Amino acid sequence: MGRHEQREQVFKLVFQTEFNAPEEMPQQIRLFFDDEERALPEQEEDLISERFLKVQEKLGEIDAMITEQATGWRIERIGKVELAVLRLAVYEIKFDEDIPDSVAINEAVEIAKKYGQESSGSFVNAILAKFVK
Repeated sequence: MGRHEQREQVFKLVFQTEFNAPEEMPQQIRLFFDDEERALPEQEEDLISERFLKVQEKLGEIDAMITEQATGWRIERIGKVELAVLRLAVYEIKFDEDIPDSVAINEAVEIAKKYGQESSGSFVNAILAKFVK
């Protein structure tokens, strides 16, 4: 599985945080990986889980950054898909030095286009562009 696919799996877990209490997430992660259609080698599961937990650990900081940059948008008003994409991308831009900002933004826009609404890609791009100015 390539980095794009791994990122997409992390996005799906981040998305689930909107619908599950933090204490439920360990069980949700296990259920996520137990899905027969998603059967992955243990090493890949570990990479995806570790990346998700790093994002979750910084969620308060990430949400504060998004709120600051999303002028005119309260975080509660941002669509759940777009918010999950933004959370992952902001983590990559601000806390993961292995991923170039342009790659984080491009990947986020592609995921937003795939899972969000027609305007999701441009919305995500506009917010993330503010992080790299």
